[in-house]
Amino acid sequence: MNSRLKYALLTLLAIAINAPALADRSMVLDPSSTSIEDMSLAEMLYPEVMSNVPKADPFPTPSLRNALLLAHEEHDEDAPPVDPKCVKFQDDPGADVGEILRAGCQPSLAQMSALMDNPLGNVAMLFTQFDFYVKKDPATGREDTQYNYMGIAQFPKKLGSNWNLINRVIWNVGSVPLDQDKIDDGFGSGPGGVPITPPPGDFPGAMPPINPPLPIDVFSGRTTGFGDMMYVGLFSPQQPIKTDLGGIFAWGLGFDVGLPTATEDILGSGKYTAGPSALAVYMGPKWKFGGLVTHFKDFASRDSSRADVNITNFQYFLFYSLSDTFSIGAAPNIICNWEQGSNNKCTVPIGIGFASTVNIGKVPVRFGAELHYSIVQPDDVLGTKWDFRFYVIPAAPSALFQWMN
Repeated sequence: MNSRLKYALLTLLAIAINAPALADRSMVLDPSSTSIEDMSLAEMLYPEVMSNVPKADPFPTPSLRNALLLAHEEHDEDAPPVDPKCVKFQDDPGADVGEILRAGCQPSLAQMSALMDNPLGNVAMLFTQFDFYVKKDPATGREDTQYNYMGIAQFPKKLGSNWNLINRVIWNVGSVPLDQDKIDDGFGSGPGGVPITPPPGDFPGAMPPINPPLPIDVFSGRTTGFGDMMYVGLFSPQQPIKTDLGGIFAWGLGFDVGLPTATEDILGSGKYTAGPSALAVYMGPKWKFGGLVTHFKDFASRDSSRADVNITNFQYFLFYSLSDTFSIGAAPNIICNWEQGSNNKCTVPIGIGFASTVNIGKVPVRFGAELHYSIVQPDDVLGTKWDFRFYVIPAAPSALFQWMN
């Protein structure tokens, strides 16, 4: 039998048996008439709770005392008495997780889930994201699949008493339905003698466009390897702004840097990039929405023959909470390549999905899946039609890591 249920049943049985004795005994005594030897069973078991009540034993008979001791012993095997201050923290979903840990308590799963909802919060997270893109070649109408693994290590660093630097280190491994050798062979042989240069890179997970189309069947092979790495740093106030709607608003401004670490040309840009970044998010009792915008502009090149990079990535997110740990919504990426023509600049997806936070051991882990469809796609270059995204995000409060504080 469950220990808590057994504890409750034994307590009720003992009180029922000893009801006459309890009814005859006065429950209010003169505090001066008691001594340390008269300490009650309730005070011994729960000193934090009973420290301010009169020194009267509400469980005076031997049978009641023994029953409660037995029930308490059974209860302690699986769940020792909880510190009242920890109970108070658990009743407050908005409690500061750092204060909870410093008090010697453990944050609840709901509190950790709320902390993970804040992309600028005091939490370290490791994003493991898999995207499966259906790519469409407008020239032939053919479709094929691109696979991409993206890893993001996100962690805050306190800067004084008022500001945080939110760090995001991004790496990815891609597998695109393009044959690098065929692309290399095709350069310089475009229609009408127009020279073809290697395509520019894009934000991780987005296929680099090829314009003009190569005079080869690009979907007849596959190239897999490591992509470009990126860093995003956001300066954000440590305390979010409370709103009249019962939620909070947080924001951050910063910069991004891209490194040409791709193992194949088609998997990266061949350029060193940098640009501004910004994030804003509203987190209410039910609705959570906002966006992260990053812009990449090349300032140096590892390969001077590669095309210029001038790309904006806007990841917007909209979620509705069905419970403290489960929500529905999506976070697609709108990507605009400003080097392309007017009909080929942007890809605009919409989507739906879910996110659920569970404990694996003592570690909170978020699982999510989303399906995106691009309502705006490039007319003349390779673009994304569908995207299925799956992610796993383990997290830990930054208060656990001294170097972050």
